[in-house]
Amino acid sequence: MNIRMIAYFLGSILGLEGILMLLPCLIALIYQEIAGLYFLAVALLCWILAALFARKRPENAVFYAREGFVSVSLCWIALSAFGALPFYLSRQIPRYEDALFEVISGFTTTGSSILSDVEVLDRCMLFWRSFTHWIGGMGVLVFLLAILPMGNGYNMHIMRAESPGPTVGKLVPRVRTTAKILYQIYLFLTVADFLALFLSGMPWFDALCITFGTAGTGGFGVLNSSMASYSVAQQVITTIFLIFFGINFNVYYLALAGKLREALRSEEVRAYLVIILASVLLITWNIAGSFSSIFSAFQQAAFQVVSIMTTAGFSTLDSDLWPSFSKWILTTLMFVGACAGSTGGGLKVSRIVIAVKNVFKELQSLILPRSVKVVRFEGKAVEDATIRCLGAYFTVYALIFFVSVIILSLDGHDMETNFTAVAATFNNIGPGFSDVGASCNFGFYSPLSKFVMMFDMLAGRLELFPMLMLFSPRTWAKE
Repeated sequence: MNIRMIAYFLGSILGLEGILMLLPCLIALIYQEIAGLYFLAVALLCWILAALFARKRPENAVFYAREGFVSVSLCWIALSAFGALPFYLSRQIPRYEDALFEVISGFTTTGSSILSDVEVLDRCMLFWRSFTHWIGGMGVLVFLLAILPMGNGYNMHIMRAESPGPTVGKLVPRVRTTAKILYQIYLFLTVADFLALFLSGMPWFDALCITFGTAGTGGFGVLNSSMASYSVAQQVITTIFLIFFGINFNVYYLALAGKLREALRSEEVRAYLVIILASVLLITWNIAGSFSSIFSAFQQAAFQVVSIMTTAGFSTLDSDLWPSFSKWILTTLMFVGACAGSTGGGLKVSRIVIAVKNVFKELQSLILPRSVKVVRFEGKAVEDATIRCLGAYFTVYALIFFVSVIILSLDGHDMETNFTAVAATFNNIGPGFSDVGASCNFGFYSPLSKFVMMFDMLAGRLELFPMLMLFSPRTWAKE
């Protein structure tokens, strides 16, 4: 284990976080808020630590997958630990574990909150809370790779550990160039979303924060009503951009590279859009009687489905009041999630498609034992090793999920609350149902339960294994 290289990455990420904290300082200056000084103080602390850890790159730059996974996990933990300090030091969130929960929820683009009234926070705090979504959406270490020349010897290990989805490939031969391309697409969509919301009449501060939540598919808002107080046009704009951010960014690259036909043939994107459309139509049919028109029912169903499917967690109404049929569809979508290589969470559409195809392959093998059939995805044969990894992923996912639900049950809340609380945090969704529904929050849980959900948020965002590796003795063994 190359501890010095891991420390170098930790120092680099803290230095970057210190720079990013200057933005809420600017917001505090605009709105004349004294709380901006807390961001400045934490930024100075981050820079001091960065100078200690990342002043000089270690001569031993040996860096394998193990170091990559550990670096990513520790960097996200450090990012969250220091990112929570302004909330805690300003006493706008009096308990540190609550501040940590809020910031981890932000960086992992979950959107679950312990706050019952977000409107009492200063503007600089609301900005930082939403900005963490944008930072974590594409991956902060991917951003670091895009701006710093760190050598291609280990960049891919970092991208694989941090990027959401079962596989990560290079768009171009150089990993740093790949990271730049991803962030250019991300930035373009972010600016387009902000301009659309601002030109629709949304105040610039609201438009900026909602854009951060949309881009990162996180869901933090600046109003207690989330998106309910905004116009139908603004809700439609957010719905459309959530769909865009839930698509694999490789598809955008192919389209920009002139390979439009190949981009349109993406099997994962087609499945993603079909699931959204089918869910919207079914829920519209189920709730039509509760709305004044079929258009209103369709629009509200579309917003909730897309918000859940992309794991954003914005809301325009309390879907906990919907019929059981609609609620179960939304609960199922929590697990499906968005596309691999997007900013969305969940299991990812690609995993679901491959798993379903593998089930049909096994059924055919039972019926016709001598037949030879391979699972194909995106026009390519899926290797047996990938199928085995997929099975291992689902097994670990199920174990963590049910252990988390059991631990949360110690607090004495009902089963629906605990089940959807874990589903919402583990899949990086935001709100669940019952006591953690869209009109509620997670503040009533015990510190133990909150730490369990914090782990779930980080594990869900980092694809499970990077976080689990921290607890393996062999990870730290000298070889």
